[in-house]
Amino acid sequence: MTKLNDTMRILLSAAARRETSSVLPMPRSLTASAQTGRAITQLLAAGFADERETRDPQTVHRADADLRFGVFATASGLAAIGISDDSAPEATPVPSPAPAPSKKAAIITLLARDTGASMPELIAATGWLPHTTRAAMTGLRKAGHVVERSKRDGATCYRIVAGA
Repeated sequence: MTKLNDTMRILLSAAARRETSSVLPMPRSLTASAQTGRAITQLLAAGFADERETRDPQTVHRADADLRFGVFATASGLAAIGISDDSAPEATPVPSPAPAPSKKAAIITLLARDTGASMPELIAATGWLPHTTRAAMTGLRKAGHVVERSKRDGATCYRIVAGA
């Protein structure tokens, strides 16, 4: 049986107080360090916690492509700190919100309008810096979109005239 150290006990205790049993975010008494990272790894290896997909940014432990994973205490992890299944709050599944459209999709939507979009409009829609927005438009051109440039009220506007 794995012996729990203080860091592991603190993480499991914090998870027990949460409705979702999430180990993250870390309690204020802990800081993100190599020690807490090892403690999480040990909890996972011992079966006291498991990784599950999450959409809550505060509970993300690691990301793999578009998937985000959090660490959640298991029943055996809660039992290891003396919490039985009867006393632990039952986690109710929370419906996940529909994924937000990607920023690339937002750019394509704006550029597909009859009037197109100006650079400031594209920057506001994505929150990107100007050079990142220009790079995304270059990526659209490389993907086969024909982007036309025109003037509207003295400002340069861009519009997709043919798709890939």
